[in-house]
Amino acid sequence: LQAGSFASAAPAALAAPTPSAPAPAARFTDAEKADLKRVADYLNSLKSVQGRFLQIDGFGRTLQGNFYLRKPGRVRFEYQKPNPNLIVADGTTVAVENIDLKTTDRYPLLNSPLRLLLNNNADLAADPRIASVKKEEGLVSITARETSGPAQGSITLNFNDAGGTLELRQWDVVDAQNQRTTVVVSEMRSVADLPARLFIIEDLSPFKRSDR
Repeated sequence: LQAGSFASAAPAALAAPTPSAPAPAARFTDAEKADLKRVADYLNSLKSVQGRFLQIDGFGRTLQGNFYLRKPGRVRFEYQKPNPNLIVADGTTVAVENIDLKTTDRYPLLNSPLRLLLNNNADLAADPRIASVKKEEGLVSITARETSGPAQGSITLNFNDAGGTLELRQWDVVDAQNQRTTVVVSEMRSVADLPARLFIIEDLSPFKRSDR
């Protein structure tokens, strides 16, 4: 998730098309299926969450800010000033708003790997985009990949696994040009609710200044 290049690279990085081929049978071992179920149960338990994020691009440049997530389908990434970008998903669309340029670029959420985070009822073992699941000491990671079409790329979600309790720590996006963006999350906490106004996509124009 890279706001700086999102407007030009989002279709490759975050809007991968839905695969047309069905998932092959017996893709995962029983142990891998168990890990995928644990991850799916954890993701499904995240309903209304907020926290901090640190974004690192392939050149080591960093951006940071706050994020807000409310299922189904809603997320907001507020970049710390002076970065002018804001990323909002409203349940059907992902938009990048540039407050300085007063532009809004939209992409369909339906075909985005962000669905892995924003679905209410993820079933990862049955998801044909899931390419691999790996388990190491204290870490579980899953990778979803799209190998054809104009928006090839992958996303890998990494979870701390301490004492049998999972916690999302970061994800890595690799686009069709093999450019990598890492997003590290911290200070995640569940909240009772998040205001609906956080997930409204604005159409910015030179004649309407954002009030944020």
